[in-house]
Amino acid sequence: MIKQEYLDKAAVLIEALPYIQRFNRKIMVVKYGGSAMIDEKLKKNVIADVVLLKLVGFKPIIVHGGGKEISRWVGMVGMEPHFVNGLRVTDEDTMEVAEMVLNKVNKELVSMVQALGVKAVGISGKDGCLLGCRKKTSGGQDIGYVGDVTHVDPKILYDLLEKDFLPVVCPIGMDDHFHSYNINADDAASAIAESMQAEKLAFLSDIEGVLRDKDDPSSLISELTVSEAEELIREGVVGGGMIPKLQNCIDAINRGISRVHILDGRIPHCLLLEFFTNEGIGTAIMKDESQKFNREFQK
Repeated sequence: MIKQEYLDKAAVLIEALPYIQRFNRKIMVVKYGGSAMIDEKLKKNVIADVVLLKLVGFKPIIVHGGGKEISRWVGMVGMEPHFVNGLRVTDEDTMEVAEMVLNKVNKELVSMVQALGVKAVGISGKDGCLLGCRKKTSGGQDIGYVGDVTHVDPKILYDLLEKDFLPVVCPIGMDDHFHSYNINADDAASAIAESMQAEKLAFLSDIEGVLRDKDDPSSLISELTVSEAEELIREGVVGGGMIPKLQNCIDAINRGISRVHILDGRIPHCLLLEFFTNEGIGTAIMKDESQKFNREFQK
């Protein structure tokens, strides 16, 4: 008698099959941030997920943040952090710390990927002039070496993917005068995904996804078209910090990305659960004319 647990495992693999077929050899950008970068167990789960995506034929690219780690190191060296409208003021000394910390995080992630048997290369947006940027202001106020992406040259990423490496990118860019700037990791991931016409862009953060009722986790919306997402914003169903996240997703779809996912990185193996199951665990945003997966693969 075959044990039910073995049949359940087989059922999981069969459920994943159409997704593996559909996205084989497709580029996927994973923005990695939030608590999943701090908790060691969660960190290992995320990296294992990305490695599995690579091994089943996808072409993942990791773009990581490191804000919490930067704040920790700024405190350790005795520097006082300053914020304007919620954005960190990055003076020359803070920028030096930020670049050091982000490169440290970058190489740690590379080591974790390679420990699982996949070749990885860690780069910053400065390498190969990947991320060009200009100074960002907040309400007209100077916030230092914080950059807005102006252009992306993805050649170095295409070269790495062609040679079968998994790229790991930290969001440091340069302006036209070759000064370094810290770039919001969400913005960097979006810009890279758009420039490469990625099939998927996934944001890992500390939120479950888009909720119809912000106080009720069971009200999670699994899939949204752009029009539906815009309607939620207009009607005030979503608010606060979700509005810029959702708008970022809408903009990415309008610029050519097929699907954008908002995932809770605190959930173990959230990427696999979202990409390889019919229901998913986060929120997927797609073009208006796209067919929703839950209807497509449950026929």
